[in-house]
Amino acid sequence: MTIYLDVILLENLCMNYIILFATALISKAKITQVRIILASLLGGIYAILSFTPILEIYTNIIFKILISIIMIYIAFNSKNVKVLLKQLLLFYLVSFAFGGCAFCLLYFIKPQDILLRNGYLTGTYPIKIALLGGIVGFVIVNIAFKLVKGRISKKDMFCDVDILFKQKSVKIKAMIDTGNLLKDPISNMPVIVVEKSKLEDIIPKGIINNLNTILGGGEETTLTEEEKEYMPKFRVIPFSSLGKQNGLLLGFIADEVIVRTESNEKKLNQIIVGIYDKYISKSGSYTGLIGLDIIERCEENEYFADAKR
Repeated sequence: MTIYLDVILLENLCMNYIILFATALISKAKITQVRIILASLLGGIYAILSFTPILEIYTNIIFKILISIIMIYIAFNSKNVKVLLKQLLLFYLVSFAFGGCAFCLLYFIKPQDILLRNGYLTGTYPIKIALLGGIVGFVIVNIAFKLVKGRISKKDMFCDVDILFKQKSVKIKAMIDTGNLLKDPISNMPVIVVEKSKLEDIIPKGIINNLNTILGGGEETTLTEEEKEYMPKFRVIPFSSLGKQNGLLLGFIADEVIVRTESNEKKLNQIIVGIYDKYISKSGSYTGLIGLDIIERCEENEYFADAKR
């Protein structure tokens, strides 16, 4: 059987790109096209080496894992070992899913002259079959992880949050809300929504009692000079939830936010606290909403507060 190394390189370059892109989407890793293409190219070059009679070390399982780690590091520029290992695990899970889809398509199409060498398939099947398997696998994996992410156990639905602002602090219980994707449209800071009554100890009464007036631009006539000094920290957040379409929420940039979950405790900055003037929970069991995205970024040390702050 004639093996064309350029075809093997192209197939593996495309498949590696799709797998790395899916891994980035699931892990919410920041990527650049240059990095992900370079990592995919490395995987393609390794596939070619597997078909050449060079050193046996290239077929060793340890070397294969090492190549995977290097690919992950090149693609995602992982900040620490924990994040890298998480991305590596997702990379393998996605690869297994894609491989299963590819084998399924091959089973139905039944092409001839299929050769398996060092974990790589080659033969007379068209490249579009491999790409189709990757696309189908991408869709399945993406849907599966969204479903799994949404099934949070009850004990993991809540967390304790400390909000520090102007040398004052308040403690609240917040529900981890997968639908809370609020962000400041200018700074792109994530927003935690908190009931107005829980913030009365850290926000001046003139601001707390005149939210609608301030949102309408009338703070000049309602606030004292001391209260106006707080306004540079405040932002207007547009939203279309909480039972209201095209609404506006007044929020402030907290000096620090401490999030405590069952597994860890993290100090965050660059977080906006949105002031909600109604009840979030009818039972009063929680008084805030925090996005799942913030919890995940806590685990990845994004928005991690400076220890010297």
